[in-house]
Amino acid sequence: MDELSMGVLRSTTNMTIVNSHYRLNIKDSMNKSLLVISAFLLLVVAHLATAKNILVSNEAQLNAAIKNANAGDNIVFKNGTYQDIEIEFYGEGTAENPIVLRAETAGKVFIEGQSNLKIGGQYLFVEGLHFRNGYTPSKAVIRFKIDDEKIAFHSKVTNSVIEEFTQLDRDVSDHWVEFWGQHNELSNNYIAGKSNFGPTVMVQLKGNQHVNNHHQIVNNHFGPRPRKGGPHGETMQIGDSSTSMTPSYTNIENNFFDRCNGEVEIISSKSNFNVFKHNIFFESEGSLVLRHGNYATIDGNVFIGDGESEFFGGIRVINTGHWITNNYFYKLKGEKFRAPIAVMNGIPKSPLNRYNQVTDTVVAYNSWIESPTPWYFSVGSNVDQSAVLPKSEIRSARPIRTLFANNLIYNSAKAEYPIYHYDKVDGVTFKNNISNHDNKTDVQSDGIVKQALIMKTISDGFLVPSTNHSEVYNGFDFDKIETDLFGAKRASNQAVGATISPLSKNSVLVDKTKYGTTWFSAEQQPRESKVFKVANSSELSNAIRRASSGDVIELTTSDYSVTDTLDIDKKITIVSADKNNKSTINFTAKNTAFSMQPKGHLLLDHVIIKGNKNQNAFTTLDKYMSKAYDLSINNSEISDFKNVLEVSKGSFADNIVVLDSIIKNTQNGFLLNQETNDKGDYNSEFVTIKNTSFINVSGSVIDYYRGGYDESTIGGNLVFANNTVTQSGEKGGTLIKNRGIVNLVLEGNTFKNNPVKLIAILWGDKGQKPVDNKISNSGKVEIVQNLKLKLMY
Repeated sequence: MDELSMGVLRSTTNMTIVNSHYRLNIKDSMNKSLLVISAFLLLVVAHLATAKNILVSNEAQLNAAIKNANAGDNIVFKNGTYQDIEIEFYGEGTAENPIVLRAETAGKVFIEGQSNLKIGGQYLFVEGLHFRNGYTPSKAVIRFKIDDEKIAFHSKVTNSVIEEFTQLDRDVSDHWVEFWGQHNELSNNYIAGKSNFGPTVMVQLKGNQHVNNHHQIVNNHFGPRPRKGGPHGETMQIGDSSTSMTPSYTNIENNFFDRCNGEVEIISSKSNFNVFKHNIFFESEGSLVLRHGNYATIDGNVFIGDGESEFFGGIRVINTGHWITNNYFYKLKGEKFRAPIAVMNGIPKSPLNRYNQVTDTVVAYNSWIESPTPWYFSVGSNVDQSAVLPKSEIRSARPIRTLFANNLIYNSAKAEYPIYHYDKVDGVTFKNNISNHDNKTDVQSDGIVKQALIMKTISDGFLVPSTNHSEVYNGFDFDKIETDLFGAKRASNQAVGATISPLSKNSVLVDKTKYGTTWFSAEQQPRESKVFKVANSSELSNAIRRASSGDVIELTTSDYSVTDTLDIDKKITIVSADKNNKSTINFTAKNTAFSMQPKGHLLLDHVIIKGNKNQNAFTTLDKYMSKAYDLSINNSEISDFKNVLEVSKGSFADNIVVLDSIIKNTQNGFLLNQETNDKGDYNSEFVTIKNTSFINVSGSVIDYYRGGYDESTIGGNLVFANNTVTQSGEKGGTLIKNRGIVNLVLEGNTFKNNPVKLIAILWGDKGQKPVDNKISNSGKVEIVQNLKLKLMY
């Protein structure tokens, strides 16, 4: 008897059969019991005779197996690779006997090419598949709905992987997992690498059969989501603006969010009564955001930063009735929308797609450790922008009837400003919160008190008080906060903060083995870089083709003449063997010297590259820039090109870094200006240029654009520091174009003899200002306090 049959037998023998017509007496109970058992065994045998294991090895066999499947059947994908397969898995299983679609061996069935999976019916389970090397031809990779008539209920996808199954064009929108129906589950999966437009996981609530859904998203490992460069890069979204007042009851529990950096919202909750419990947010550049909807429970989660980056966030609060309890925040330095906790201002009489006022929210029994300013209030307040925004966009409604109680703040270094606020904090009540430093903010309350704290280190990043601070505030319904971060009962042993001492045994803050599949590991063994020594252009081209990511190409002679474009689709360093006598690469390729392609990372180190004034030094592909690229130029010289870098719409660079270099005799410098739809997108996350000379650049040194007004699109980062710019720019024009870029440093530069009217226009409301720049015959730096941008919504 196979495993499935044994399971059926075990589950069936545990059933209780009740005969409502006869009452057994002691004398005949044995005989009648034997009759019942015989009948029962006949039912079991009959079921086992019909339940089948069906091995399939192609799409035709699969479709036939699905069409003929009965409750209890086990459809088994033979190990192998399935290319361009669109699966519609439908059927009627039962709670005791689901229909299972699984890999013959978990992790050895690969779904590739233009493929997807749709599920419709009752009690349908999918196990052990690996989606890779492709993308969905529809709007979802896995969808809990085939059509409006075939919707999934009580179904699940488990122990599977979706890895970089991303669209060729980053502007194409899809979801990797799309929930419909009710009581469906995503559990113990590894999902990572989505680069294109749209949330990784989307819960849909459009229609009565999809509300009150009680979906379970549990025990998953959400691996790195790359930065997208604008909005619509969430790892998870639950509902949308149109359904934001709808009850969902989705449970997100015990998941590991690992460097989920797609955008400022890791999770966007847009419906009512959702629960977020015991999740780990590890160095993820964003926050758990209660964007729309009410009555969320956020309990026992862990948010971990590195103490340096301001990109790692915590929880952002909008709307009403939330309970935020027992959460642990460590080394978070984010501000505003990425603050450890950001309580927003709302819009009076807000439409569904904007910001409702925060009311009736409880923040209690949380711990902020090594997070100097953890509490931000009235985030998004923008009354001072009334001149450039319509009345319907002004966030003036401060939080009201909101309670912060029994929270703990600990910092080993002096941290005397636990609160930052953009408006009055008159609607927030503070009760029995303690910090080991004075509160020197202007928000004074006897509910925020200084108290000595002796902390005990349990493990890396996990500090707890050595003794309980047991004088707690007992507010309305606080008796329902029954346990601490690790499940210890609060009723018998109260304590301020997320934990109660002594900790329960095996209280481990982060255990990666609890999440994801039983068979897949994303950990890669480091490999030693290989060095290719090249003496001529042919060897250079061959080395770039043969190299693996991370390898180094060393130029051993002084001059190279390259007639073809060099394709960069991996991490490659090109360096001169003699850094004191830089090698020169002369390009005569028609359009570009280097073609920057998805996953390409080029580092030029102590190299001179020259063009013939007709081509670009670096150009992205015209289309299909599915993943980010990086460009680093160190101690190098670039001259006689049309443009240094010209990009396409949809292309995205994580980092462009230029250090200690010379750029001269070009039409333009870095053109990062193709995302012009004013929807918050932009072509690079970080642009850093330092200690570099620009000479005779006839157009823009930089043209870096982000359009569209959306306060939560907080990206675009430009550092232009300690550079020298001479004889550059168009007469009467602008030298550095940075419209809509939120974060900018313009410091320590020298601008001399540039025929421009403006060096740059800075955005005063974002704190942008020139610092210690020397300007001679080069126009001026203008500051516009409130930049007028096109509304995105």
